Amino acid sequence: MITYYAHSANDQGDWDPLRMHLEDVARRARAFAETFSAGEDAYLAGLLHDLGKYGDLFQERLRGKEKGLDHWSIGASVCLSQFLNDKCAMAVQGHHVGLQWWEREELRKLLPNELEKHIPEGRRLTEKDRNVLLERLSADGLALPEKVSKTVSDAKSAAAMLDLRMLFSALTDADYLSTEEYFDFEAARLRGPDTELGPEEAADILDRHLAILAKRGDSSSDVAAIRQDLLGACCAAAETTPGLFTLTAPTGAGKTLSTLAFALRHAKRYGLRRVVVVLPFLSIIDQTVRVYREALSRVPGGVTERYLLEHHSLASEAVEGEGNSQRLQGMLAQNWDAPIVITTSVQFLESLFSNSSSACRKLHRLARALIVFDEVQTLPLKVVLPTLATLSHLTTRYQSSVVFSTATQPAFGHLDAKVQQFCTNGWRPREMVPAELRLFDRARRVRVEWPERETRISWEDLARRFTDLRQVLCIVNLKRHARDLFYLLEPHWSGNAFHLSTAMCPRHREVVLQEVRTRLANDERCALVATQCVEAGVDLDFPAAFRALGPLDAVAQAAGRCNRNGKLKEGVLEVFVPEDEGYPKGVYQQAAKLTEALLQRPERLSIDKPAHFEEYFRNLYSIVNLEDRELLDAVRTKHFPEVRKHYRIIEQDTVNVLVAYDRERYEELAKEAREKGLSRSWVNRARPYAVNCFRRDTKGTLMEPVPLKDRTPSGDWFLYRHADHYDARTGLCIPKEMELLEG
Repeated sequence: MITYYAHSANDQGDWDPLRMHLEDVARRARAFAETFSAGEDAYLAGLLHDLGKYGDLFQERLRGKEKGLDHWSIGASVCLSQFLNDKCAMAVQGHHVGLQWWEREELRKLLPNELEKHIPEGRRLTEKDRNVLLERLSADGLALPEKVSKTVSDAKSAAAMLDLRMLFSALTDADYLSTEEYFDFEAARLRGPDTELGPEEAADILDRHLAILAKRGDSSSDVAAIRQDLLGACCAAAETTPGLFTLTAPTGAGKTLSTLAFALRHAKRYGLRRVVVVLPFLSIIDQTVRVYREALSRVPGGVTERYLLEHHSLASEAVEGEGNSQRLQGMLAQNWDAPIVITTSVQFLESLFSNSSSACRKLHRLARALIVFDEVQTLPLKVVLPTLATLSHLTTRYQSSVVFSTATQPAFGHLDAKVQQFCTNGWRPREMVPAELRLFDRARRVRVEWPERETRISWEDLARRFTDLRQVLCIVNLKRHARDLFYLLEPHWSGNAFHLSTAMCPRHREVVLQEVRTRLANDERCALVATQCVEAGVDLDFPAAFRALGPLDAVAQAAGRCNRNGKLKEGVLEVFVPEDEGYPKGVYQQAAKLTEALLQRPERLSIDKPAHFEEYFRNLYSIVNLEDRELLDAVRTKHFPEVRKHYRIIEQDTVNVLVAYDRERYEELAKEAREKGLSRSWVNRARPYAVNCFRRDTKGTLMEPVPLKDRTPSGDWFLYRHADHYDARTGLCIPKEMELLEG
């Protein structure tokens, strides 16, 4: 009896029998997919995903005697021709090359009489006769089912694409884990068994923590009452059947912990498996993680990476040679195998619309999950329709719940008809906070002073307005505005002025925010000039604030950084229009101009009236193009590679640039990049010390491309060559003369 192998020798010198690999992958995939009633599909895909490895050519490849082989397409062909299962066929075909175009004529290329004609040039099937492979599989003791009861997909495109991605996720994660266990048994041992959420016990621990916070009394009695009422509303809403929710509550009302209370109770009531928190900015990840760790510190076993996983660029990913804890965090981040996951909008949503196995393998963990999107008003409008459709289907088909949480709730409900083009159920969320609580009326802690019509102010005059203030925040629309105002303030504030913008690397911003928080807590003199990166979700409490005129939701978010804890009778946010008026181009500028137009109405515009935000967002949707033609065409035709290409949370064409904020760290990373080329480990360690720059700025000599392993430029990562262009106060600032010189 010939033994066929899936993989060549591991470190112990053992070869991996193909029968054992196929059986193991099929078993794991079925267990993952049974959560959403697709176990039969997943089991079939697992048995057939590497069918081509029974070919003699592949066995020769394992011995280094062949190359350029396709061992996956013939398994996909069997799924399609013998089982009439196009989803399994697509998943098997994609487990090495990514999900492709789910279209009839493309699927026909997988039929037996067409398959060989469509194998890409330079690649060969491991065996042309599928019967040979199927006989070897059978002789190996594996039996294919006689038939498979296919799971039915929503006929609408975005929903159907999610169904395929979820099956694909179960297959690819099973394949990764099985292969990992064979080649690195220590890694598999380190992973250990799944950790349970334990929502009932965690909810009790959270309740005790909330009781301690209430007694501590670091807020006014009015703010404390609002927070208690919001908590009560969230706990009551937890009994509601899973689905789509909105949580609309004023800034400072305690949404972070109230949402966690909802999540744990909801999970207990309906058997949900995990909580996933999705945040738009790195600047609020650290504080959210800190709040969660403190609140749940007494869970059995502690709030380790096994229980609370951070998956973002500032988290410590798997790094060779470092401790087991750090390695485990990197491994768990690959497939979100943790009860609580805190991640970014980019990571979550671009994975949800990806076609690659590495990005999609985590998606099956979203079945029967509670997913919280914080500061959801930051979702780019160009991706709104497919995003809402996919999330809606996630709740109906996969028994999950999705919460959109913010003080400035977008009027997405008005897009229901448009969303129904992409999924049957559309977008009909339920609001968790009863209107009779009147939270916004009761939370009026800040008076907004709007600018008079046609009134402009110079940066010099604005800086003088701050002279007699002890603590002040000023938020502007552009990075150059923040630098100009900061340089004017600095001489008069004797080291007590601070700057915050995306010209600073994440680690730099983190250090500045911590210093500002400390000064505010100690009642020390402090002036912070920032771009809008400081607004959504950043926990700051200034007694006075200024905001350059911008989108209405941005103005409201700025107000949330003023008198946040209600210690003053009334805070004041003064909105101004600078003489050097300017806005980021695109939707932001359109939204700012809409706010300016609404100010001309007879009725006074208020950030404390949800109805005004409803009107604002409805008007915004009428003037902004919500339909990115290339993206929506790709979704409608179920073209997975094109969807991945066009679905982007960060719209601008930017690249990552390593800067010399920490000179020693920069030199270390730059040396490694030049010598070894780009690696996942390097990227994870470099991200905290990188800023985003426009791709057009990389054409001169200021930036050095980071090479790939084959020494070709990566295209997305660069080293900034001039350490002196990184200012310890304001971040990366390319001198104007250098910009001109570079053309």
